[in-house]
Amino acid sequence: MESESISDESGQTADLLLPEQGAGPLLQRDYWAVVQDCQHPPSTVMDWVCRRFPEFAPAELCVFHRADEEPEGEPLELGDELTVKIQGAGTFGVRVIHKDAQSLTLATLPGHPEAGRITFGAYRNDHDDVIFHIRSRARSGSLFHYVGFVGGGEAMQTNTWTEFVLRVACTAGEGVLGVIHADTTELEDEPEGSDPVHDPTFVAKGD
Repeated sequence: MESESISDESGQTADLLLPEQGAGPLLQRDYWAVVQDCQHPPSTVMDWVCRRFPEFAPAELCVFHRADEEPEGEPLELGDELTVKIQGAGTFGVRVIHKDAQSLTLATLPGHPEAGRITFGAYRNDHDDVIFHIRSRARSGSLFHYVGFVGGGEAMQTNTWTEFVLRVACTAGEGVLGVIHADTTELEDEPEGSDPVHDPTFVAKGD
Protein backbone atom coordinates (compact mmCIF):
# COMPACT_ATOMS: atom_id res chain seq x y z
CA MET A 1 0.00 0.00 0.00
CA GLU A 2 1.37 3.40 -0.94
CA SER A 3 1.80 6.12 1.65
CA GLU A 4 -1.03 8.68 1.80
CA SER A 5 -1.66 12.02 3.46
CA ILE A 6 -4.68 14.30 3.62
CA SER A 7 -5.27 17.91 2.59
CA ASP A 8 -8.35 20.00 1.93
CA GLU A 9 -9.26 21.30 -1.55
CA SER A 10 -6.88 24.25 -1.23
CA GLY A 11 -3.96 21.91 -0.60
CA GLN A 12 -3.68 22.82 3.08
CA THR A 13 -4.51 20.42 5.86
CA ALA A 14 -7.57 21.78 7.65
CA ASP A 15 -7.98 22.67 11.33
CA LEU A 16 -5.17 20.65 12.88
CA LEU A 17 -3.58 21.70 16.16
CA LEU A 18 0.06 21.96 15.08
CA PRO A 19 3.07 21.99 17.44
CA GLU A 20 3.77 25.64 16.60
CA GLN A 21 0.39 26.50 18.15
CA GLY A 22 1.18 24.75 21.43
CA ALA A 23 3.12 25.61 24.57
CA GLY A 24 6.20 24.24 26.27
CA PRO A 25 8.99 22.11 24.78
CA LEU A 26 8.61 19.94 21.70
CA LEU A 27 8.80 16.41 23.06
CA GLN A 28 9.35 13.18 21.17
CA ARG A 29 8.11 10.20 23.15
CA ASP A 30 8.81 6.61 22.14
CA TYR A 31 7.09 3.48 23.42
CA TRP A 32 8.09 0.18 21.85
CA ALA A 33 8.63 -3.50 22.45
CA VAL A 34 9.53 -6.74 20.70
CA VAL A 35 6.46 -8.90 20.19
CA GLN A 36 7.27 -12.34 21.54
CA ASP A 37 6.74 -15.26 19.13
CA CYS A 38 4.92 -13.14 16.55
CA GLN A 39 3.92 -15.32 13.60
CA HIS A 40 2.39 -12.48 11.59
CA PRO A 41 3.98 -9.88 9.30
CA PRO A 42 4.02 -6.27 10.53
CA SER A 43 1.45 -5.27 7.92
CA THR A 44 -1.04 -7.73 9.43
CA VAL A 45 -0.37 -6.40 12.93
CA MET A 46 -1.10 -2.88 11.71
CA ASP A 47 -4.26 -4.01 9.95
CA TRP A 48 -5.53 -5.22 13.32
CA VAL A 49 -4.58 -1.91 14.93
CA CYS A 50 -6.45 0.02 12.24
CA ARG A 51 -9.55 -2.17 12.56
CA ARG A 52 -9.64 -2.48 16.35
CA PHE A 53 -7.91 0.70 17.51
CA PRO A 54 -10.26 1.52 20.45
CA GLU A 55 -9.78 -1.96 21.91
CA PHE A 56 -6.08 -1.42 22.53
CA ALA A 57 -6.47 1.71 24.68
CA PRO A 58 -7.03 1.20 28.43
CA ALA A 59 -10.60 2.36 29.10
CA GLU A 60 -9.76 3.43 32.65
CA LEU A 61 -7.45 6.10 31.17
CA CYS A 62 -8.93 7.01 27.78
CA VAL A 63 -11.72 5.83 25.52
CA PHE A 64 -11.62 6.17 21.73
CA HIS A 65 -14.68 6.19 19.48
CA ARG A 66 -14.99 6.41 15.73
CA ALA A 67 -16.45 9.77 14.79
CA ASP A 68 -17.85 8.45 11.50
CA GLU A 69 -20.51 5.89 10.71
CA GLU A 70 -18.19 3.15 9.43
CA PRO A 71 -19.37 -0.37 10.32
CA GLU A 72 -17.56 -2.04 13.20
CA GLY A 73 -14.40 -3.77 12.01
CA GLU A 74 -13.72 -1.43 9.10
CA PRO A 75 -10.13 -0.12 9.21
CA LEU A 76 -9.31 3.49 9.92
CA GLU A 77 -8.56 5.33 6.70
CA LEU A 78 -7.07 8.64 5.69
CA GLY A 79 -9.26 11.51 6.92
CA ASP A 80 -11.16 9.46 9.49
CA GLU A 81 -11.62 11.05 12.90
CA LEU A 82 -11.85 9.64 16.40
CA THR A 83 -13.01 11.19 19.63
CA VAL A 84 -10.98 10.43 22.72
CA LYS A 85 -12.30 10.86 26.25
CA ILE A 86 -9.31 11.34 28.54
CA GLN A 87 -9.85 10.71 32.24
CA GLY A 88 -10.04 13.99 34.13
CA ALA A 89 -9.44 16.11 31.02
CA GLY A 90 -12.45 15.89 28.70
CA THR A 91 -13.28 14.72 25.18
CA PHE A 92 -11.18 15.73 22.18
CA GLY A 93 -10.60 14.87 18.55
CA VAL A 94 -7.86 13.36 16.40
CA ARG A 95 -7.65 12.72 12.66
CA VAL A 96 -5.81 10.20 10.50
CA ILE A 97 -3.33 12.26 8.46
CA HIS A 98 -1.08 9.48 7.17
CA LYS A 99 -1.43 5.77 6.58
CA ASP A 100 0.61 3.11 4.86
CA ALA A 101 0.82 -0.67 5.13
CA GLN A 102 2.90 -0.56 8.31
CA SER A 103 1.90 2.65 10.09
CA LEU A 104 -0.93 4.96 11.08
CA THR A 105 -0.55 8.60 12.13
CA LEU A 106 -3.09 10.64 14.09
CA ALA A 107 -2.94 14.43 14.44
CA THR A 108 -4.63 16.42 17.17
CA LEU A 109 -7.56 18.76 16.52
CA PRO A 110 -8.17 22.13 18.24
CA GLY A 111 -8.90 21.82 21.95
CA HIS A 112 -6.78 18.69 22.42
CA PRO A 113 -4.33 18.76 25.38
CA GLU A 114 -1.48 18.17 22.92
CA ALA A 115 -0.49 19.92 19.72
CA GLY A 116 1.11 17.47 17.33
CA ARG A 117 0.82 13.93 16.06
CA ILE A 118 1.44 10.31 16.98
CA THR A 119 2.46 7.38 14.78
CA PHE A 120 1.74 3.70 15.43
CA GLY A 121 3.90 1.32 13.44
CA ALA A 122 5.11 -2.25 13.16
CA TYR A 123 8.35 -3.46 11.56
CA ARG A 124 11.12 -6.05 11.86
CA ASN A 125 14.49 -5.53 13.48
CA ASP A 126 17.82 -7.03 12.33
CA HIS A 127 16.96 -10.30 14.12
CA ASP A 128 13.66 -10.62 12.22
CA ASP A 129 11.65 -9.89 15.39
CA VAL A 130 8.46 -7.86 14.99
CA ILE A 131 8.58 -4.51 16.80
CA PHE A 132 5.48 -2.51 17.69
CA HIS A 133 6.38 1.14 18.13
CA ILE A 134 4.50 4.31 19.07
CA ARG A 135 6.16 7.70 18.65
CA SER A 136 4.50 11.02 19.43
CA ARG A 137 5.98 14.41 18.64
CA ALA A 138 4.07 17.28 20.23
CA ARG A 139 3.89 20.26 22.53
CA SER A 140 1.19 20.82 25.11
CA GLY A 141 -1.92 22.24 23.47
CA SER A 142 -1.84 25.39 25.63
CA LEU A 143 -0.09 26.82 28.67
CA PHE A 144 -2.97 25.51 30.80
CA HIS A 145 -2.47 22.01 29.43
CA TYR A 146 1.30 22.27 29.85
CA VAL A 147 0.91 22.96 33.58
CA GLY A 148 -1.54 20.08 33.88
CA PHE A 149 0.76 17.73 31.99
CA VAL A 150 3.66 18.46 34.31
CA GLY A 151 1.33 17.94 37.25
CA GLY A 152 0.27 14.40 36.35
CA GLY A 153 -0.57 14.05 32.68
CA GLU A 154 2.84 12.64 31.80
CA ALA A 155 2.40 9.54 33.95
CA MET A 156 -1.10 8.96 32.54
CA GLN A 157 0.18 9.26 28.99
CA THR A 158 3.01 6.81 29.63
CA ASN A 159 0.60 4.32 31.19
CA THR A 160 -1.82 4.69 28.27
CA TRP A 161 0.68 3.99 25.53
CA THR A 162 2.68 1.29 27.29
CA GLU A 163 -0.60 -0.54 27.92
CA PHE A 164 -1.51 -0.05 24.24
CA VAL A 165 1.83 -1.63 23.25
CA LEU A 166 1.23 -4.54 25.64
CA ARG A 167 -2.27 -5.23 24.30
CA VAL A 168 -1.07 -5.21 20.70
CA ALA A 169 1.77 -7.57 21.64
CA CYS A 170 -0.66 -9.94 23.35
CA THR A 171 -2.88 -9.91 20.25
CA ALA A 172 -0.09 -10.37 17.72
CA GLY A 173 2.03 -12.82 19.72
CA GLU A 174 2.79 -14.09 23.21
CA GLY A 175 3.11 -10.66 24.76
CA VAL A 176 6.27 -8.60 25.15
CA LEU A 177 9.78 -10.05 24.91
CA GLY A 178 11.73 -8.35 27.68
CA VAL A 179 10.41 -4.91 28.59
CA ILE A 180 8.38 -2.09 27.07
CA HIS A 181 10.72 0.80 26.39
CA ALA A 182 9.54 4.35 27.17
CA ASP A 183 11.82 7.26 26.30
CA THR A 184 11.36 11.03 26.02
CA THR A 185 13.60 13.37 24.02
CA GLU A 186 13.30 17.15 23.99
CA LEU A 187 13.72 18.59 20.49
CA GLU A 188 14.48 22.14 19.43
CA ASP A 189 12.34 21.69 16.32
CA GLU A 190 11.03 19.07 13.94
CA PRO A 191 13.84 17.03 12.33
CA GLU A 192 14.99 18.57 9.06
CA GLY A 193 12.67 17.70 6.21
CA SER A 194 9.87 16.48 8.49
CA ASP A 195 6.41 17.90 7.80
CA PRO A 196 4.11 17.94 10.88
CA VAL A 197 1.08 18.33 8.63
CA HIS A 198 1.56 15.26 6.46
CA ASP A 199 4.39 13.01 7.66
CA PRO A 200 4.54 10.18 10.18
CA THR A 201 6.90 10.62 13.13
CA PHE A 202 8.92 7.64 11.90
CA VAL A 203 8.97 5.38 8.88
CA ALA A 204 8.17 1.72 9.59
CA LYS A 205 10.12 -0.52 7.22
CA GLY A 206 10.84 -4.22 7.20
CA ASP A 207 7.77 -6.39 6.63
